[in-house]
Amino acid sequence: MHDPHSLDTLALPSRRSGRRRDRRGRGLRGPLLPPGMPAAQSRREEFEDAVLDTVELLERSWAKQLRDVEFGIEEVPPSDPSPWERGVPLGRSFASDAVAGLPARVVLYRRVVEARADGPDDMRSLVRAVVVEQVAEMLGRSPEDIDPTYHAD
Repeated sequence: MHDPHSLDTLALPSRRSGRRRDRRGRGLRGPLLPPGMPAAQSRREEFEDAVLDTVELLERSWAKQLRDVEFGIEEVPPSDPSPWERGVPLGRSFASDAVAGLPARVVLYRRVVEARADGPDDMRSLVRAVVVEQVAEMLGRSPEDIDPTYHAD
């Protein structure tokens, strides 16, 4: 005997494209800003933009010297700091290694920089300072030579 109320015989209502009914005006809401708006960027995207803007600015004056330098972003520094480092580094520069085939690199640590910054504008200033300092170290120059507007805080 077949039970007419069992699940295998019930006709379940079909869902229409994953949308639900809007009861009492409490339905699904759209995004506050369209995806292309700057405020819709994630913190990672804002950080990447700050690094790219700084690198592009420096390449205007130092294109030849920075031609073979790679710029990268990592979330946090490795847990084994170099012996000469005190505290948590905001970034590091690495000389090229011809034997290993590695280019010169500048790496910024996103979460550390964001934690140190007091907001988006401060983060952009801090990114610029860290990139300038690392490039200066790599090129054997002072940060003021690399970016005349540089000021150590």
